[in-house]
Amino acid sequence: MWWRAKKNVGDRGEDLAARYLRRKGYKVLYRGLRNPFGEIDLICRDGQTIVFVEVKTRRSDAAGQPFEAVDREKQRHLTRAALAFLKRKGWLQRRARFDVVSILWRDETDPPEIRHFINAFEPIGKGQMFC
Repeated sequence: MWWRAKKNVGDRGEDLAARYLRRKGYKVLYRGLRNPFGEIDLICRDGQTIVFVEVKTRRSDAAGQPFEAVDREKQRHLTRAALAFLKRKGWLQRRARFDVVSILWRDETDPPEIRHFINAFEPIGKGQMFC
């Protein structure tokens, strides 16, 4: 089924992104965290900063680069999901940011193209989310 293949590509992309970030010194705290506001692919710690990571994986760039799918509406959902997470954990005073890992995996035999956008966007919504 096409949706199963798509999910598999997404899961493999998240696995690859987690390994990539670990090699860069990030500590992966949670994967695939869901709450009423949406799903956060990876929640990491980079030093003392909590990092909410959106991973986008595609097999081609025919519909654009993977990172281009993180539009304003997606940013709004991620912001709300991240805020709910921080509130639940009692971490509202901690420094946080949003990163995007874009993976273009054209062929199984070639290495994927990984692009990491640090602090990819500011929180979307009313008021300030972070200090």
